[in-house]
Amino acid sequence: MAEVYIVDGETIESALRRFKRKVLQEDIIKETKRHSFYLKPGEKKRIKSALARKRNRKRRTRDTVAEPAR
Repeated sequence: MAEVYIVDGETIESALRRFKRKVLQEDIIKETKRHSFYLKPGEKKRIKSALARKRNRKRRTRDTVAEPAR
């Protein structure tokens, strides 16, 4: 749970900025989106493998671009 305590003399805007940063760091929004609907185990597995394929494809293209042509 993200908590931000306002220090004396601190503006609401700066405290809100700190709160937003803390929420992003703790991946609270990602977790709520993940739990907002139910996925069947098979669907979850398909999504996981699709993300892995995407990650590997990105890694391969990044590696081929990084290597100089001979």
